[in-house]
Amino acid sequence: MTAELIINARNATGESPVWQAQENALYWVDIPAGRLHRWQLDGTISQWSADEMLGCIVRSPQGHWLGAQQTGIFQLTPQANGRLLAHKCASVEHARPDMRFNDGRCDRQGRFWTGTLHTGMGTDPVGKLYRYDPTVDAAVQPMQAQLEGLCVPNGLAFSPDGKTLYLSDSHPSVQLIWAFDYDIDSGTPYNRRVFVDMNQHPGRPDGAAVDAEGCYWICAIDAGQVLRFTPQGKLDRALDLPVKKPTMCTFGGPQLDTLFVTSIRPQHTDLSDQPLAGGVFALTPGVKGLPEPMARV
Repeated sequence: MTAELIINARNATGESPVWQAQENALYWVDIPAGRLHRWQLDGTISQWSADEMLGCIVRSPQGHWLGAQQTGIFQLTPQANGRLLAHKCASVEHARPDMRFNDGRCDRQGRFWTGTLHTGMGTDPVGKLYRYDPTVDAAVQPMQAQLEGLCVPNGLAFSPDGKTLYLSDSHPSVQLIWAFDYDIDSGTPYNRRVFVDMNQHPGRPDGAAVDAEGCYWICAIDAGQVLRFTPQGKLDRALDLPVKKPTMCTFGGPQLDTLFVTSIRPQHTDLSDQPLAGGVFALTPGVKGLPEPMARV
């Protein structure tokens, strides 16, 4: 299967692709640039800039975005001048300087889950997973107990029925994907267990998506692949990309049968063997995805 380049975005760290059906458009971010991108099926490309690094985005029913940035959760509204109008919804106190939010998405009930990392990629497990639910919480809530001890929380996804939460840690010293049972009423994960040991597969686990059959798709960063695992954790399929560092995938297109993949363009690196690094790609894997839930407000 050949991956199609849809835009040679040259993103430093392309992440958090979200398909917006009402616009026939794919949105995603370039984290260090603090930039929100949009590509529409007719080929129209737009972008907007924020004042902080932008780790991930989720859509709200009101038509704006919630973005997890460096200092907290923001309501983001694209403006005609190419800027993102930002209203801070919740702040966070990081464990140390030089931390930011990274991967995130909503559960099936609309709670916004997102994780933090130390930008220096140290081995200290200072990363945390947070839940933001403005209908219940006055602030973003760090999840304790079973969700401590993280370096680079990533790979957040939920099963089709919402009763399983998936989470990975991309750090080279970890490279694990876990599954949790998930209480959909309280928004609480429990019963943590190893779902996939990525030390036994090519690449490190980065961003992920779940398809309509309940299978888990994970970007294998450094290996240039997207891997599909069954709900039992068995490797089912490996799709190749023309770049080494895919970051996150999502299902989109009018039939939700296209797998979009963002990627990294490494700085100060010879890219002669991957000139399309930082681009956004599309694959047709033969299965459909699920609509991304919108955030509670």
